[in-house]
Amino acid sequence: MTTRTARRTRRTLQVAGAGAAALLVLTACSSSGEDEAAGSAAPSSPGKPSGTVTVFAAASLKESFTALGKTFESRYPGTKVTFSFGGSDSLAASITGGAPADVFAAASAKTMKIVTDAGDAAGAPATFVRNQLEIATLPGNPDKVSSLKDLTGPGLKVVLCAKEVPCGAAAQKALGAGKLELTPVSYEQDVRSALTKVELKEADAAVVYRTDVKAAGDKVEGVEFPESADAVNDYPIALLKNAPNATASKAFIALVRSAEGQKVLTGAGFLKP
Repeated sequence: MTTRTARRTRRTLQVAGAGAAALLVLTACSSSGEDEAAGSAAPSSPGKPSGTVTVFAAASLKESFTALGKTFESRYPGTKVTFSFGGSDSLAASITGGAPADVFAAASAKTMKIVTDAGDAAGAPATFVRNQLEIATLPGNPDKVSSLKDLTGPGLKVVLCAKEVPCGAAAQKALGAGKLELTPVSYEQDVRSALTKVELKEADAAVVYRTDVKAAGDKVEGVEFPESADAVNDYPIALLKNAPNATASKAFIALVRSAEGQKVLTGAGFLKP
């Protein structure tokens, strides 16, 4: 091979090598860019529930939700569910006033609407149970109460929930259905307060939820009445817009609405939605 031919061959190999190297660089850059784009577009997997979930719930849900809270904590170690139970209207006012909470479970669509109208719910609330009224009397029903009309008789000390509270609004609706008028000895701010008046024998009877009568055991006696069918309350639950712990809160709501949660709730006397 001549010197000139050797030089030409060496130059050709150098050019080819440089081209191949450039091609490798371009391919690597393209591949890297695609991987980065794919990585940025890939959805992140939801995190495992952890931390504290703060639930604002109607007073009538106390036993059921407390039990479900323990189930949740057992299922997800490291979590804690804290509850604030009370009148749904008061809880709604606290939420719209800025109280930090993750979940709201109300005893009526009307009180939930206070929160949704204020834009404080994340998504549409879902009805998870329903509840019906019952008369709670003293053990043994010494006054022989057998109907809603009997509560209007003279000398009987009757307690109702405040009219703005779901159980109170339902009681007024039932009284209206029966065309009855009743002046109670007191209006209570939540259903548990009304029931306690009977348990402490400070009242002869109270119009409360059937779930509260059941939870009270032998401390009171329950009397059903047909007008209650005209005043059944839907219970909605919602994730709150500024929930500090949205991931765990969604998991708690899922438990409430699951077959397992429904079993606990119907066992307490609630009706299926």
